[in-house]
Amino acid sequence: MALASLKGRLPALLVMAVALLVLFLPVPEGAPAGFSAAAALTVFAIGFWATGALPEYLTAVCFFLLAMIFKVAPAPVIFSGFAAGALWLVFGGLIIAAAVQKTGLGRRIAELLVGRLAGSYFRVISGVVLVCLALAFLMPSTMGRVLLLVPIFLALADRLGFAPGSKGRTGMMVAVALGSFLGPAAILPANVPNNVLAGAAEAYHGIVITYFDYLLLHFPVLGALKSLFLVLLICRIFPDEVRVDLEPPAQHTPMSGEERSLAIILGIALAFFVTDTLHGISPAWISLAAGVACLLPMIAIVTPQGFRTDVQMGPLFYVAGILGLGALVASSGVGDSLSHLLLNAVHLERGADAYNFAALSGVGMVLGMLATMPGIPAILSPIAGDISAATGMSLETVLMLQVVGFSTLVLPYQVPPVLVALQVGGVSVRDAARVTLPLMLLTWVILIPLDYLWWVALGRLSLG
Repeated sequence: MALASLKGRLPALLVMAVALLVLFLPVPEGAPAGFSAAAALTVFAIGFWATGALPEYLTAVCFFLLAMIFKVAPAPVIFSGFAAGALWLVFGGLIIAAAVQKTGLGRRIAELLVGRLAGSYFRVISGVVLVCLALAFLMPSTMGRVLLLVPIFLALADRLGFAPGSKGRTGMMVAVALGSFLGPAAILPANVPNNVLAGAAEAYHGIVITYFDYLLLHFPVLGALKSLFLVLLICRIFPDEVRVDLEPPAQHTPMSGEERSLAIILGIALAFFVTDTLHGISPAWISLAAGVACLLPMIAIVTPQGFRTDVQMGPLFYVAGILGLGALVASSGVGDSLSHLLLNAVHLERGADAYNFAALSGVGMVLGMLATMPGIPAILSPIAGDISAATGMSLETVLMLQVVGFSTLVLPYQVPPVLVALQVGGVSVRDAARVTLPLMLLTWVILIPLDYLWWVALGRLSLG
């Protein structure tokens, strides 16, 4: 019993030991004040999120507490996540998710999907990933997509006979979570890191990344092929069989007033999501407006009692924590020091395109584990000119290479929408990591070499 208890606590003890070690390591020359404390707190937060030693929201609250007690950074930096649009996007989405479950609209949509996904478990998982990929072309928000799709696919899992905790249900939720980020990383406006890269390229270097160029360069391998690998891995790791009759019922009950109201709200929200380039309203405020509409007394899809019991608040603290951590990494110098350390370690060589492609992809992947995915373009874009000079690659090629890094997910905590989808879907980080880790290995063994050859075929790089 004591041994089992120690084994359960071992990951937490190791994380705390490493954090203390980092705290007392020599500070890099020229590092700003508070560098060591920021680095140690970063190790603490990422370690606990990665191991799941504490619930994600509790790790976030501990991050806030330790940062304030030890004055690691000013409060506006640590709590910057609460002012970010992403948090309010999640808040609105959580209300919508509760409304979809309460009204039964999710079950109704699931019934419509049943006929199209009828057949094998492989077809079910393929359908989930394809829906996620298709919606990414229409809805430029990963968080919005997962919060819209998770309740629908939970209802579909019930309809297919996948009980909570079953492999089939877990596989479907992992497919929603990962399918909403990995493939869409190859579609320019679909994910936050994509947009950070586009903004940084223009702000720092005056380079405008076009939608078509981005899609042509990244989608065939990082979008389509990676999505196929995701489907195959999920079917292999979480195998299951559809055990119920998938024929939709002959009689459909008419929509209730609440269902009609929610369908109208979601339709309007989706229309605003799709046309955001025309009206300029952030997806965060569209999501929040839809959530508020569900709460209004004259509509009351989500009642005050339902708001207290059905709207999950844990994901909000996690998102605020991960965004605050990203701000801390950027402002404390930890991100800059790490990027220069990694670049010095890989020894980029002028004219060695194959080696440089792999090295920069690896640098991006490692940075993503510490600074999270949006932190990769935020940290690497300002020094892209130096990398271009060292490698002989064009500046635009160096910038575009970041996509390989931030589309290579190692653990779910790196992407807030992925973790939120897992939490809402009732799937553990450990289960999702059973897919992300082998997918990362397959990416390095198969997809990155293929992607390099695709870049060569397009004339972006040379062989060798």
